[in-house]
Amino acid sequence: MRSTSDVVVLTDHSSTEGSSGQLARAVELVTGAAPSILDARHFYDGGEGALRPGGRLVIPAEAVDVRPSVLIVYEIPPADRCRFTRFQADVARNGIPCLGTDAQAWRQATDKRHTVECFRAAGIPQPDSLVLDRPTLAAFDRLGRNVWTRPVVGYGGHDVFHVTTAAQLHAACEHYRRIGSGWLLSRDAHNFDEHGRRHQYRVVVLGDRVLRVCEHVQTDPDVPCNESYGAISTVLAPDALPQPLRELAVRATASVGLPFGGVDLVPERGGAVFEVNVHPVLDVPQGFETVAVPFVLAHLTDAAAHRPALPESSRTHR
Repeated sequence: MRSTSDVVVLTDHSSTEGSSGQLARAVELVTGAAPSILDARHFYDGGEGALRPGGRLVIPAEAVDVRPSVLIVYEIPPADRCRFTRFQADVARNGIPCLGTDAQAWRQATDKRHTVECFRAAGIPQPDSLVLDRPTLAAFDRLGRNVWTRPVVGYGGHDVFHVTTAAQLHAACEHYRRIGSGWLLSRDAHNFDEHGRRHQYRVVVLGDRVLRVCEHVQTDPDVPCNESYGAISTVLAPDALPQPLRELAVRATASVGLPFGGVDLVPERGGAVFEVNVHPVLDVPQGFETVAVPFVLAHLTDAAAHRPALPESSRTHR
């Protein structure tokens, strides 16, 4: 292991998810030294952070001037990713090894309007969905009057509603108007287990591998199947998920252009995918060993694969 680390972990320090701490631990475990940890907000549009020639990250007010050999970006809130695209382009132009930060892929996974289109183009099964500016009973009828509404950019199941009446549809429309969000109307997936509980899986994918599988079970059929809304989560061995569903998760992640992501899917009728999360939460049971460490290792492997070979004259001869 290396005695010093030139890895930089860049996260939004306003986040409370705790993923940055998991990544820092993983870097220290793998490299033998702690990484530099910087606040990504400095590099949002309008921030004082800059990427200088030679691949140096500079934050003048904090006297930061570091040249990373590997940059790990994580925990950027969905609503702020549009403010980060210019920096992502600078990172790509400078050739800094940074896995899975393509701005277009982030947009395709973050904005559910684009996710729906990517899934359609790649043949990824998904609940029938319509993008709406205002409610129409015709659209409601078309989807069976049993639908879920969700914002085009959201997180954690917030601002998601189960709608089965015209009055509920109108209330959802008013809610999205107040928060200034576009929204989707999706047919209910009927994702019930043998006990009548809602259930779905979060499948974390890296390349063609499934790193982690977690089953979420929700007793209330009218709220999202998320832990923050009372769902019970159970970590499963990856091979406990049927192979066709593991393959579906890998295909869904690739369809939006990401090498890594957290896929929300259900098994009914052969499987259907809800979304791909750019930054699945790492501070969860077994998240460190199953996801954070492989994610860091993938960055280092990718950096080594793209590192220019030394000229013959500069190599040590024995």
